[in-house]
Amino acid sequence: MHRGIFITLEGVEGCGKTTQMSLLAKYLKNKGFNVLVTREPGGTKIGDEIRKILLNPDSKEMDYRTETLLYTASRAQHVSEVIAPSLEEGKVVLCDRYIDSTLAYQGFGRGLSLNKLIDVSRWATCDINPHLTILLFFPTEDGLKRATSKEADRIEQEDIEFHRRVQDGFLKLARLYSERYQIVDAAGSQEEVHERIIKVLEEFL
Repeated sequence: MHRGIFITLEGVEGCGKTTQMSLLAKYLKNKGFNVLVTREPGGTKIGDEIRKILLNPDSKEMDYRTETLLYTASRAQHVSEVIAPSLEEGKVVLCDRYIDSTLAYQGFGRGLSLNKLIDVSRWATCDINPHLTILLFFPTEDGLKRATSKEADRIEQEDIEFHRRVQDGFLKLARLYSERYQIVDAAGSQEEVHERIIKVLEEFL
């Protein structure tokens, strides 16, 4: 039985997850919570090496199944090494992306079987699921422009139709897993979005 709280942030490229994760962590720490901030792919030494392969723009020939299994391998290590132990210690784990990103990107975006993705994800994570998932909703085109203002990684370089499918996928997942999903409007200033997230969090806690 895991004693901590597991919260994930999801959304399309450029929706502001990283910024909001930092603000949320600061808020929770000020409230006296023991907080761990992490991300996917990555979060461990092994995961960070896998991340480099996955996001490398030169990895254009990567098969979709290979891509999926690499994300899943990174996640398995992440859960084993970081997430599960932190939850056992009673920490609040804030994670930038988790299983839902695989379902949205490789499932809805790439067109792979959702059932197979769910099966492999459950196996890799030992069925450790978030208690709360915050979906930052931001217009796909605007997010992509924001994300690619710097050098775009392999996923960011996908065409706009791919990213629209991902956005649609996240919204479908929010309906499918409505018991743990909260959609937050990510438009506006960082402070405005943060306040919306805090409102959701206070109702959850």
